[in-house]
Amino acid sequence: MAGEIPDLVALERTGTGKGAARQARRAGLVPGIVFGGDVDPLPIQIPFNVLFKRLKAGRFKSTLFNLKVEGHDDVRVICRDVQRDVVKDLPTHLDLMRLRRTTKINLFIPVEFVGEDEAPGLRKGGVVTIVRPEVELICTAGDIPEKIIVDLSAMEIGDVATISGVTLPEGTKATIDRDFVIANIAAPSGLASDDDEDGEEAEDGVEVEAEAEAEE
Repeated sequence: MAGEIPDLVALERTGTGKGAARQARRAGLVPGIVFGGDVDPLPIQIPFNVLFKRLKAGRFKSTLFNLKVEGHDDVRVICRDVQRDVVKDLPTHLDLMRLRRTTKINLFIPVEFVGEDEAPGLRKGGVVTIVRPEVELICTAGDIPEKIIVDLSAMEIGDVATISGVTLPEGTKATIDRDFVIANIAAPSGLASDDDEDGEEAEDGVEVEAEAEAEE
């Protein structure tokens, strides 16, 4: 289970309709609705600054939240839509969906890298390049992994760690069907530069020989 599901604190909205929504916006609040879960929809409103900060942080629509509304039980929700002003591109309304424990959702799960001290490639001076610090997985709302683990202990310089080599938690799978790279071990920059220079010298030698042959 994911270690920490962030809280999203909202207020219950007493009025509905366009008039109540406009009144909420004038008060610095963004109106919204919580639906699903075999219970009645719940009109809510969230302080504009709170929502705007969440949106700027990114991945708002793929983050599972623990919704807290005074007078109601906490519930897990995921955003299904954020409506924006067509001119200012600022949020004007949001739709949140309640989730059952068996609901399948897409979430970005962080990657933890282990075995760096034992990796032959790193002991030789190689450098880890992290391509994906998190991976989007399809998982159930009631069994969200806290992280996925990538073992680097056997990797040499030039080796890559791909999703096919990772043991994913039971009941989850990557949203991307193809095998993709999560990290690799690259040669140290000094070694790479030397290789480049050697290649250039070899090319120069070939050019000189070619010119000599042409003069003959």
